[in-house]
Amino acid sequence: MNNSIKKVLVLGSGALKIGEAGEFDYSGSQALKALREEGIETILINPNIATVQTSEGVADKIYFLPVSPFFVEKVIKRERPDGILLAFGGQTALNCGVKLHNAGIFEKQGVKVLGTPVQAIMDTEDRELFVKKLQQIDVKTIQSVAATTVADALEGADHLGYPVIVRAAYALGGLGSGFCDNREQLEALASKALNYSEQLLIEKSLKGWKEVEYEVVRDRYDNCITVCNMENFDPLGIHTGESIVVAPSQTLSNTEYHKLRELAIRIVSHIGVVGECNVQYALDPASEDYRVIEVNARLSRSSALASKATGYPLAFVAAKLSLGYGLFDLKNSVTGSTSAFFEPALDYVVVKIPRWDLGKFSGVSREIGSSMKSVGEIMAIGRTFEEAIQKGLRMIGVGVQGFVENKELKIDQVARALQEPTDQRIFVISKAFRKGYTVDQIHELTKIDRWFLQRLRNIVDTAEALEALPPKSIPLHSDGVPGDDAASNHATQDDKQALFNELLRRAKQQGFSDLQVARALQKGTASPMNEAVIRDYRKQQGIRPVVKQIDTLAAEYPARTNYLYLTYNGTEDDVQYTGDHRSVIVLGSGAYRVGSSVEFDWCSVNALNTVREAGYRSVMINYNPETVSTDYDVCDRLYFDELSHERVMDIVELENPRGVILSVGGQIPNNLAVGLHREGVPILGTPASSIDNAEDRHKFSSMLDRLSIDQPRWKEMSRLEEIHGFANEVGFPLLVRPSYVLSGAAMNVCSNRDELERFLTLATEVSSEYPVVVSEFIEEAKEIEMDAVGKDGELIVYAISEHVEFAGVHSGDATIQFPPQKIYVQTVRRIKQITREIARALNISGPFNIQFLAKENDIKVIECNLRASRSFPFVSKILKINFIELATKVMLEIPVEKPGKSAFELDYVGIKAPQFSFTRLQKADPVLGVDMASTGEVGAIGTHFDDALLTAMLAVGYRVPEKSVMVSSGGTRSKVALLDACQLLQQHDYTLYATRGTHRFLEENGVASTGMAWPDEEAEPRVDRMIAEQKFDLIINIPKNLTERELTNGYKIRRGAIDHNIPLITNARLASAFIKAFCRIGPEDIAIKHWGEFAEP
Repeated sequence: MNNSIKKVLVLGSGALKIGEAGEFDYSGSQALKALREEGIETILINPNIATVQTSEGVADKIYFLPVSPFFVEKVIKRERPDGILLAFGGQTALNCGVKLHNAGIFEKQGVKVLGTPVQAIMDTEDRELFVKKLQQIDVKTIQSVAATTVADALEGADHLGYPVIVRAAYALGGLGSGFCDNREQLEALASKALNYSEQLLIEKSLKGWKEVEYEVVRDRYDNCITVCNMENFDPLGIHTGESIVVAPSQTLSNTEYHKLRELAIRIVSHIGVVGECNVQYALDPASEDYRVIEVNARLSRSSALASKATGYPLAFVAAKLSLGYGLFDLKNSVTGSTSAFFEPALDYVVVKIPRWDLGKFSGVSREIGSSMKSVGEIMAIGRTFEEAIQKGLRMIGVGVQGFVENKELKIDQVARALQEPTDQRIFVISKAFRKGYTVDQIHELTKIDRWFLQRLRNIVDTAEALEALPPKSIPLHSDGVPGDDAASNHATQDDKQALFNELLRRAKQQGFSDLQVARALQKGTASPMNEAVIRDYRKQQGIRPVVKQIDTLAAEYPARTNYLYLTYNGTEDDVQYTGDHRSVIVLGSGAYRVGSSVEFDWCSVNALNTVREAGYRSVMINYNPETVSTDYDVCDRLYFDELSHERVMDIVELENPRGVILSVGGQIPNNLAVGLHREGVPILGTPASSIDNAEDRHKFSSMLDRLSIDQPRWKEMSRLEEIHGFANEVGFPLLVRPSYVLSGAAMNVCSNRDELERFLTLATEVSSEYPVVVSEFIEEAKEIEMDAVGKDGELIVYAISEHVEFAGVHSGDATIQFPPQKIYVQTVRRIKQITREIARALNISGPFNIQFLAKENDIKVIECNLRASRSFPFVSKILKINFIELATKVMLEIPVEKPGKSAFELDYVGIKAPQFSFTRLQKADPVLGVDMASTGEVGAIGTHFDDALLTAMLAVGYRVPEKSVMVSSGGTRSKVALLDACQLLQQHDYTLYATRGTHRFLEENGVASTGMAWPDEEAEPRVDRMIAEQKFDLIINIPKNLTERELTNGYKIRRGAIDHNIPLITNARLASAFIKAFCRIGPEDIAIKHWGEFAEP
């Protein structure tokens, strides 16, 4: 080890975004843990306040600042670190590090880049250098041409011949990449891609080849191992982040596997990587020919998956290797005794499936390709591919039960849908099998390997066998006991039962859930068949899952890991259960999605820590490979498995726990509350009946009426005529709200009868079992949030925060200030009073969140969530009181004292700002509403509102405009709201451009601007053309109304801004606050202070 390294700076990845998500919280946390173990002082720069790595005690100093060269240089000058780690913060950290290296900052400040040298990083990121580097060792790459202009790209494609694939240098998640069949497509794609990257690689398309990856670890002594190899279910053409990925590879021959392994080691050794690295190949399925697609000389998305798939902590090992250790110096985490210099051998199959949320975005293309759109992923473990894929399809949380027995997919042209992949592709394959397509026919249309298709066909065969059973051969009644026909021959009955049990066992071994089996059997019988009937019967017949440890040692050494999964392909448990009532099970949050992200992982990890400290056995159930909560040293037992009623009950029956914590993992665990309660499972904290009373819109609204607590007028959806009557009485706009949903799913504001009927239909589909409520939508009201912890209905701790935007923007998309800056003392008093009344009425014990509307001191309640909210990490870190630690102690009935400090005594301000990923979502309209659209968030702390807001806005990718601002300010209210800001821009010598109505309004009020024609007009200057020429540094577009012309023109402006990488704001209050902030102070005025320097009250 290098003993001269005493202090290390680690760069985080910032806000979660498409292509750069929670996997970097996991890898960064591991790296910091490895450094602390060596007694090294750690400095972290990461503005993502919701992460585990930005928690107290993980790094010695945490700077909530943008990960950009400007701010990182300032921290380096202040902290004087000996070394810096660039490989643990995704592309954001890597790009920042390369810029600082090229500017000579590291050399000037005496900072050593630890691990992989910067030149090696540049050799893998610069596409031209990369190709030359691999040619030196006779390794094949895809025929390609580097381009820095659109003309270069077109010339290169003419030379290579179409179709081609475009890849951008220094880009994440395939940003700016895509397939082009002709010049027109290439011109459009290249012009967009060059807004985000300075260099493109135009490659000959190998669409249809297999895509295979190897995760490789190398130390400075040139010791090298492959930790995991994986293959994509989809052929080349679908980004790895968009494809189902299987580990270990299932379809490679022995010679193919070893050939690619040997090449991976040769490549990584030649490039000079020290730490972890990912090599991606294209492999010709008709021969053993290959091409190297790319090498990631950093921790990638796949690294988290490989770590969780093998139990080999790649980030932890990579951090140790960067300090100069050899692989032979480090311990194997699975045995605790042997060396880390070993290649894991898997006796199970792992399947990763992406989670998309494309339905949340207006106008977005649902096609998937070489650029990432997925917002999260799951990992399923099974002993067979069939078992793992079915578990995985349930885990993604899109309302399916597996590969079969789902609501029928409506597709007109199955063959076309198979050829043109979308986020529904796997279910199209299921439909195709049901329509009579053969494995060979589907292979020809999709180029998916026949091996995978045959396994999927096996699942369909089993489903059809279950569906075809005549009622008399199903030996169970609706009460779950075996059938007993006195007139029948007992031997015949026994034979029937044995045959049925064999088929049932086969179904369970192929990953069928009890509900899937029930649905299949229901098709052939008129008697009621539900999940409980199947469960009771199979338990009676001894058909139960077994618990298996992750064992990657091929039985050469005993595995000592607490990393577990359940399977029906086994005969005995690997764990001895004592039933000692000392386990506390924490339910995690599942796949990251819009509305449920890393903040719930922070909550889960803090709950586990508190459970452990209280002397209980901490047990985690979760299946998200990107999380810290699925790191098996965070808890005493980790079940990497489903968060379904069936699987949680399986684990509860094994563990016999003291209780289950539902309230820290977001909406998924909350939705299980009532079902678990009915089964007699001890739920810790707030009772299930209270959760139901808060989640069920009708029950909650009725309770508020009984308590005489004001709320927007409401009506439950029963008959359409009644709702229309309510609309006539209250007037538009109206808000449609389904029950038991997350992040405003299917919640919509309607401005006329047609929209009302359309959105009611959608809400009923999303929340079919529970009521849909329609309420009045109050415009120009402030939204205020209360995050709190209760104990037996009494308030223990609370935090009141205020949205910058008016109500109408989902709280997850709003910019939030804490402590609140602009609300009356009287308002605060009334909010606390209402909170206490609701807490008493629902007998709350644990975390909860209430959202309020305030208008002219009139306070109304919008909703109450009896669980931690997305803002819990933010308020906990700003206030320096861990709300989840307190809540967990309350749920465990450990005495707690009310904290003695108040947010109103803080002499600093926290701002939470949302991160959007519209650049990834082609054609999506980047406008905000009541349904959430952001994929992540940052937090910033400042001595006053302006510097906190400016820091937060810079951290999510906004730039202070240099000269030109374009304003299209919507209706009269937003024009007035923006007037002060526009006057300030003029005073600071900015050039203002404005669409016609805004131009007129500004002129009337003494603000000079250049008038612009709408995109649908032929006059000049025309706004969309000027956007394409990048004449603006900031665009403000406030939607005015829902007329077709307004929507079309507004969309073209907004989408143009995104496609040409120009910062866009679509809310008048936020635009005004941002403009005032950057006019009053500049980035150079932002104080460089770490979290610990902001004084506690």
